[in-house]
Amino acid sequence: MIGYLRGTLLEKQPPHVLLDVNGVGYELEVPMTTLFQLPAVNEPLVLHTHLVVREDAQLLYGFYSKRDRALFRELIRLNGVGPKLALALMSGLSVDELIQCVNAEDTSRLMKVPGVGKKTADRLLVELKDRFKNWESTPLAGQTAMEPAKDNAVIQAQNAEHDAVSALIGLGFKPAEASRAVSAVFAEDLSSEDLIRRALKGMA
Repeated sequence: MIGYLRGTLLEKQPPHVLLDVNGVGYELEVPMTTLFQLPAVNEPLVLHTHLVVREDAQLLYGFYSKRDRALFRELIRLNGVGPKLALALMSGLSVDELIQCVNAEDTSRLMKVPGVGKKTADRLLVELKDRFKNWESTPLAGQTAMEPAKDNAVIQAQNAEHDAVSALIGLGFKPAEASRAVSAVFAEDLSSEDLIRRALKGMA
């Protein structure tokens, strides 16, 4: 089992990142809550990991904190929740927001996550309420947006828009819905991470 990786961040293509560890490139899938906290490309990075081995693939998931990884592991233990749905939940809600949502029995907020219907939301609330009894909620910290590159501003903006739309589609949103959500918040000085975050808030 790979517990964590320490290396240099080479690429960010939401929801995937590429991490160079001593000359070996590891591709990891990360939730948006982790993506928002990543440093700039070519900066050092440590990600806590979870490896899923299937018959047709070996998938590596990365998380900025051990707490985020612990939540992912709790979620995939639930009946009917696989890694894709777990990442979608964690992309729309931080650990503390999900805890608050469960404690408040807020099914409507859960149902805004792609792939979560009424029955799934109700079941998640019941199962997570027991699992979250020993979890403590911490004050929600503000997130710092990363500065986009200044060179080739138009190309950078177009790439950011494309990456943001692709990331939302990867989370389960329909292409037209993802495109509308990103267009509604688009600005040339925003990175793909900022566009994704604002688009998700706009759809909440």
